[in-house]
Amino acid sequence: MGGSSSIAKHFREIHFGGNWTSVNLRDTLADVTWQEATMKQRSFNTIAAITFHIHYFADAVLQVLEGGPLDAHDKFSFDHPPITSDADWQRMLDQIWADAERFATMVEQITEERLQSNLADPKYGTWYRNLHGIIEHAHYHMGQVVILKKLLREG
Repeated sequence: MGGSSSIAKHFREIHFGGNWTSVNLRDTLADVTWQEATMKQRSFNTIAAITFHIHYFADAVLQVLEGGPLDAHDKFSFDHPPITSDADWQRMLDQIWADAERFATMVEQITEERLQSNLADPKYGTWYRNLHGIIEHAHYHMGQVVILKKLLREG
């Protein structure tokens, strides 16, 4: 399996399962209600905000993979659309799952040469570095979601 195929597999696993941590976003969020997702706990971000944040940067790179510009800004990365119902929450999750599959499919098509080239601008480093960073970022924040979910349910 080539580098881009391995990265795509790892990206799918953090979203849909099969990674060595045995934790993934879809299963972690499967039983989270929209009320839990939007409930503020102390000074922490909400589950919805963190979930959106995980997706935000992957979505920005997906746009580049599909031929668009890199247009992501940290200051907007937690600004999810309003969630006032289960339908809103499910719509956001469905979009994340669909985009994750599109992202992985696009990553599988990256050549080994492109993996070593810069993403959009030399200051961001290589595609390889950024794709791994997106996966590491997802793992980091998924840990926060797991902890918040436990805190919310402890009452």
